[in-house]
Amino acid sequence: MKVEQIYTGCIAHAAYYIENNGEAAIFDPLREVQPYIDRAKKDHANIKYVFETHFHADFVSGHLDLVKKTGAKVVFGPTAKPGYEAIVARDNEVFKVGHYSVKVIHTPGHTMESTTYLLLDENGNEHGIITGDTLFIGDVGRPDLAQHVIADLTQEKLAGYLYDSLRNKIMPLSDELIVYPNHGAGSACGKNMSKETTDTLGHQKQVNYALNPKLSKEQFIKEILTGLVTPPSYFPQNVLLNIKGYESMDDVLKRGTKALSAAEFEALANETDALIIDTRDANAFTEGFIPNSVNIGIDGSFATWVGTLIPDIKQNLLIVADEGREAEVITRLARVGYDHAIGFLKGGYKSWIDAGKEQDHIPSVNADELSLIANSKAIAILDVRKASEYGSEHLVNAENAPLDFINDSMLKIDKTKKYYVHCAGGYRSVVFISILQARGYRNLINVKGGFNALKENGKFRISDYVCPTTLL
Repeated sequence: MKVEQIYTGCIAHAAYYIENNGEAAIFDPLREVQPYIDRAKKDHANIKYVFETHFHADFVSGHLDLVKKTGAKVVFGPTAKPGYEAIVARDNEVFKVGHYSVKVIHTPGHTMESTTYLLLDENGNEHGIITGDTLFIGDVGRPDLAQHVIADLTQEKLAGYLYDSLRNKIMPLSDELIVYPNHGAGSACGKNMSKETTDTLGHQKQVNYALNPKLSKEQFIKEILTGLVTPPSYFPQNVLLNIKGYESMDDVLKRGTKALSAAEFEALANETDALIIDTRDANAFTEGFIPNSVNIGIDGSFATWVGTLIPDIKQNLLIVADEGREAEVITRLARVGYDHAIGFLKGGYKSWIDAGKEQDHIPSVNADELSLIANSKAIAILDVRKASEYGSEHLVNAENAPLDFINDSMLKIDKTKKYYVHCAGGYRSVVFISILQARGYRNLINVKGGFNALKENGKFRISDYVCPTTLL
């Protein structure tokens, strides 16, 4: 059976494409839909259905634009209540894609409408299951997200539903089935996902802790809920976009890719509430940037950090990017619902310099320079990695101030005191400092290369303390 996984690593997302006899279907597409349309054209096929496993929280699905552009029908599982025309399938209902069959298996737990799709080939043989966020490789979907949208759905209730779905709907299926999940390692929709993006169901029954047949429902609920961290604030906002509908991606791109001269860019920044996001490399940013701009580099977990650090998806944004990457930035913002970019700096940061505009910078030191400073006097070091990273290994005397909880971390900082700030490799420390510098903190110094460089330097004492309760 022809099943193609279309994986997007920056948000650890997997969409799926199947085609048979001139008909195709897409499962859980991303916001930019042209690649799916082009893929079907390559097979001389028409996209008949867009199957959604659930209302996603970590990204905005491309189902509505696909429907508009191809005439396909969108399919949700039982209990879904979309705010637009869609097929709400019955449990065990079968849809035909050419000679293939797609069987609906309602598997509530991650959300109440969560659905697994059983794939059968032209001979009726069961091939695999597209599981959405019900079952991952090495993990299952977290059951605490829907409660942020539906108040009476507690995480305990959802975990109980998930237990029943796994035991009664998934585990009785054949061991030979291939598991096709919606996410891999790095996604915030689970807590212990494998780097592998497919596996057999039989192997998952052996190694996935959540499929341990010896777990009682009470034990399962405790196990699933232990170690969950607060989800990013944009998650419930994305769910609502996926339920109610959203603006066309074409319109979002057109608005966001409006080229602005340095003078126009500065005027818009002064006249609106727009936040300036500079998406260049962290080292380039530290050497010079537009005052009060925030650095979130495009060559990192860009969308995740935007969603974590900017609480309102309707925030107006002005973009500074390397030339030629502006559309990429707007696309990756829109994937997670940030549709309100209102333009970019034409010619990149160089045009700002050429126009003679005011610049700011972030002071930096490398590991060797910091070791010399630390040998001569006592210094304050901030480690902005996650608590789990810090708990596993950190510099002795460094204080943990995680970027993902920056408003709490900011309370630990004395504006009059100098701090040396590091993360793992240098990406997050610059994000952290840029945000605080825009808020008036001027005594933060970036450590180039982060903790990795400090370890390699060999002149810093490293803790061997491990905190099991924070490791995910």
